[in-house]
Amino acid sequence: MAFVKGAWRILVAIKDGLVLLFLLLFFGALYAALSFSPKPGKTVSSGALLLDLDGSIVEQPTEVSPMALLSGSGQEPKEYRLSDVVAALDAAKTDSKVKAVVLNLDGFVGGGQVAMARVGKALDAVRAAKKPVLAYATLYSDDGYQLAAHASEIWSDPLGGVAILGRGGSNLYYKGLIDKLGVNTHVYRVGTYKSFVEPFTRTQQSPEAKQANQALAGALWQNWQDDVVKARPKAKIAAYAANPLAAAQAAGGDMAKAALAAGLVDKLGDEAAFGEHVADIAGEPTDDKAGSFASIDFDRYVKVNKPANNGQIGVLTVAGDIVDGEAGPGTAAGDTISDLLLTALNEKDLKALVVRVDSPGGSVMASEKIRSAIMQAKSAGLPVVVSMANVAASGGYWVSTPGDVIFAEPDTITGSIGVFGIIPSFEGTLAKMGITTDGVRTTPLSGQPDVTGGTTPEFDQIMQLGVEDIYRRFTGLVAQSRHRTPQQIDAIAQGRVWDGGTARQIGLVDRFGGLEDAIAEAARRAKIDPAKAKPYYIEKQPDKFAEFVQSIVDRQQDEAAAPRDMLARQAWMQRGWAMQAVSDVKALVMGAGVRADCLECRGYGAPKPRNAAEERGVLAMLAGLWR
Repeated sequence: MAFVKGAWRILVAIKDGLVLLFLLLFFGALYAALSFSPKPGKTVSSGALLLDLDGSIVEQPTEVSPMALLSGSGQEPKEYRLSDVVAALDAAKTDSKVKAVVLNLDGFVGGGQVAMARVGKALDAVRAAKKPVLAYATLYSDDGYQLAAHASEIWSDPLGGVAILGRGGSNLYYKGLIDKLGVNTHVYRVGTYKSFVEPFTRTQQSPEAKQANQALAGALWQNWQDDVVKARPKAKIAAYAANPLAAAQAAGGDMAKAALAAGLVDKLGDEAAFGEHVADIAGEPTDDKAGSFASIDFDRYVKVNKPANNGQIGVLTVAGDIVDGEAGPGTAAGDTISDLLLTALNEKDLKALVVRVDSPGGSVMASEKIRSAIMQAKSAGLPVVVSMANVAASGGYWVSTPGDVIFAEPDTITGSIGVFGIIPSFEGTLAKMGITTDGVRTTPLSGQPDVTGGTTPEFDQIMQLGVEDIYRRFTGLVAQSRHRTPQQIDAIAQGRVWDGGTARQIGLVDRFGGLEDAIAEAARRAKIDPAKAKPYYIEKQPDKFAEFVQSIVDRQQDEAAAPRDMLARQAWMQRGWAMQAVSDVKALVMGAGVRADCLECRGYGAPKPRNAAEERGVLAMLAGLWR
């Protein structure tokens, strides 16, 4: 009887818990639906539109599950959609409630040169409308300063300054570790410059990769300087960046004064002083907090001013790594994106299609699945226009080949037309532990690929032939798209990465322009007045409950997570090397068999968010290796 009573109590407790959970979910979903419905314009106060960018600007934010947010294992930093930032600034130009635009860049970690240039253009339009744009940060780095340069007034904390680092940096190479562990990496590739495999086969860059990467970094660095100098012509950018030591010595080590002397900033002051200055322009705050001013919440302003998603020009976003299967926004999953497009073609009366690409590539199979879906739109008579963002390389270029015309920016990174495959085998590792393998075969491919005993010569040759065949298909698709011969494409392919300006010269892209230009061109090709053309974004609708949980998490967070002094900021940014190492190992062991991917492209887009749970796993792995 005692057992029955105990079991009954357990069942009642489970029932009560489930009821409570259901009620929490129900009221949470109800609150989310009410909270995130568009609010009328009269709810937006008057003051300065505050862009407190404590994170990165991306083409498409990564979807985070509510449970990950509640458990504290979600990603950091926060991601802001580029189109939302631009839409808010465009609305602010003519909104009488907006007295100024304020950029708080203390927690800003970047977004890539194409995104920065686009936001800079929107800031220029705000200034042209005779509205001040004011920027503040303790420490400005490259992407943050590219935005701040478009402000009418730049403030820095007296303990901060400007750290212009320029393009370039180091990659991790694992050949020495692989040899020590006895791992045998079987590499199959085509492309003299296809350097994605080099970290697993070399201890440093090949001369060909170094030469190509230096040219790419040089072109992007020059474009960055040109954009900043145009926005802020009196700043001594070139001298400051070329010899930061001289600037520091002249200011006695005070980097804030060095930036002020070089004309990179206008005023030095802490956040409270900056806030008081903004309050003189935009109005006094409703609270007594030091440094506050009358401000308009960015998230609410975006909701009020976001255009309805009901146009006739479909916009398909391919953002993030291209992977097989299904995934949420921020990852370009082949099944998910193709299903979204095919559903839109079936249910919506679309007149044209714009493919917005911001991806370094990934799985060949997933890239082809996305390309095939785009070809169905083309077969249905829809004009197809491609718009390249920060990166559209390897698989990102593969999915771009159906385009009737390809738009890019001078800072776009594209090309990397090459193919590779990697398979590790661990016979050497096992031998170090005294473990050997043996067995029988009925064909040369029996048990292949054998990750414990090694691959056979026949298997290696077949894999290499397969990769070469896919490379021929890739160059054939590009040749057909670009109206060239495969031989002409092969001469500019070979896995080499190009900046957008050079890519236009060699014919890999057609025109310079952003997403708005691509939508206008698609409208013209569909015989629609570009002035009346409206987009329909083909993407998964956001999870309302996840948005609700995210809003709670955002309210609970204090200031930006990024440290503010130079040493701490760089250390914080460089924590990504450990996550990159784990990502590289995953790609080696579990990645798609044959890939069209670009290693060097990953350092030029928006910073990849770190997942807290994965980061803890990295630390555990490193601790295990140390022991």
